[in-house]
Amino acid sequence: MARLPHDRSDLLFSEGSVTELFQVSIDRWVDAMMADERGGGDAVSTVVIARIITKQDGVLCGIPVVERLLERHCQAVIADWNFSEGESISTGNSIVELHGDSSEILRVERTILNILGRMSGIASFTAKWVSKVDGIDIACTRKTEWGLLDKWAVHIGGGLTHRLDRSDAIMLKENDFTAQQERDSKDMTNSTYMMVENIDLDSNAHFTVIEVSDEKMAIEVAMIWKRRQIDRNGSERVVLLLDNMGPELAKDCVKSLERLSLEDWCVVEGSGGVDYESLQNWSASGVDLISTSAINRGVTPLDLSMLILSEDM
Repeated sequence: MARLPHDRSDLLFSEGSVTELFQVSIDRWVDAMMADERGGGDAVSTVVIARIITKQDGVLCGIPVVERLLERHCQAVIADWNFSEGESISTGNSIVELHGDSSEILRVERTILNILGRMSGIASFTAKWVSKVDGIDIACTRKTEWGLLDKWAVHIGGGLTHRLDRSDAIMLKENDFTAQQERDSKDMTNSTYMMVENIDLDSNAHFTVIEVSDEKMAIEVAMIWKRRQIDRNGSERVVLLLDNMGPELAKDCVKSLERLSLEDWCVVEGSGGVDYESLQNWSASGVDLISTSAINRGVTPLDLSMLILSEDM
């Protein structure tokens, strides 16, 4: 399967480490979390080992975030990881040992468990969805609660990040078309097609998403895109976001695009109302991917706990 433009993971992790973009985001999150702890309170001070144990099977996620938290707020505590980022973990596994002063470890205990629990929960849930589909990808959306941390967790679970922010790719949706319509006093259809005609393909052809509400609109957008790409000797495909069309109407749309020899100019994305029970129907619809916030919003965290042991154990 060819890589889709929705995979933006290389903007988060490259050449063996997190990117500046991701690190800045991580720093904001961990600093805010530690600020909310207001110092963490008093605790007994003695050198200990603390183990974080998983109470559920899942996919481990959040190591770069925890490492950055310790680097910025708890440098005397050393983490010795027993598993790697993205590795499967099983009930009862000790995923990491923390070595250091008990007062420091207790100060960051809840924050670390929150980070690993949430991010591993999203990665595990995403992996469950990915294993259910056949021949298509699954992407999250910009509906996130922890921003790029959620995006990273989806990636670790085998999903696609989609746009990292609004500037990451052009996405023209109903509100954009309405704003254009109001400005130019044209009907919605003409406003839509005019916006597609005016896209700067030299700058944006690599990742442009157009929301379409029906088969006719999808065909018209694909035809404009094909003509413009042929004129400039371009080969990049436009993403047709089939908004709330469902797998059956999506299948009809894909067939029409194929019949008109437009499929090589499009990435077809199903979105809206996607749930776990519909995944097999989406797999048979012919779309290239589906996008949903269900894989990262409201996901139950992976159940983890920390046990403090004496240093000589």
